[in-house]
Amino acid sequence: MFPLRVAGLRFAPEGRPVLDGLDLELDGEGISLLLGPNGAGKTVLLRLLAGLLPGDGGSIDWAGAARPAGRLAMVFQQPMLLRLSVQTNVEFALRPQALSASARRQRTEEVLARVGLAHRASDSARLLSGGERQRLALARAWAVRPNLLLLDEPTASLDPSATEAVERIIREIRTEGTRVLMTSHNLGQAMRLADDILFLADGRIQEHAAAARFFAHPQSPAAKAFLQGELPWRMTFAR
Repeated sequence: MFPLRVAGLRFAPEGRPVLDGLDLELDGEGISLLLGPNGAGKTVLLRLLAGLLPGDGGSIDWAGAARPAGRLAMVFQQPMLLRLSVQTNVEFALRPQALSASARRQRTEEVLARVGLAHRASDSARLLSGGERQRLALARAWAVRPNLLLLDEPTASLDPSATEAVERIIREIRTEGTRVLMTSHNLGQAMRLADDILFLADGRIQEHAAAARFFAHPQSPAAKAFLQGELPWRMTFAR
């Protein structure tokens, strides 16, 4: 499944280019944060990688194959949950796998315990708070043991306490060997979580660097302007 190589990727609905010849390469370890201004195409890129949108040109190469050989999961900013119990939401995601009913039940119980929702297993998912819904969405994705997890603004509407809980889960998922690619507008979160940063603007990846280097020494003019706009105005970069 890795390395994942994207070359010349284009997405231009009604002729309007959103992604315009995008190139990137990801190995199989770590947490990558996809940053960029509103409308840059971050969510579009995740959806293209997940196979939820067709591209208008270019290629996505999964270790030499047109499709990923491993498991891929995606969690959306507004999680899509079944109007059923918390437990059923997780078990449903496991049905395509060759697991017995008892194995599905055991894995579901384990992952719900790890995200702090074991006590809500029999409750309807629609009764959960926003933070609990996002933890359930992460649990459902974690249960399938994905090789790559795509996260689209997973804490955008959460308070600091719920955000901290979600970030802890993301770190645990990464520690267990899942590659994570996520979008965020929270630069503090990017500094806390990211191993590396992909900065997207004008339809292309303008910069791909280790997180510490990106925030201290952004190389592209677009990244510098973005950071100076999002972080305190007095911010300067070391030479």
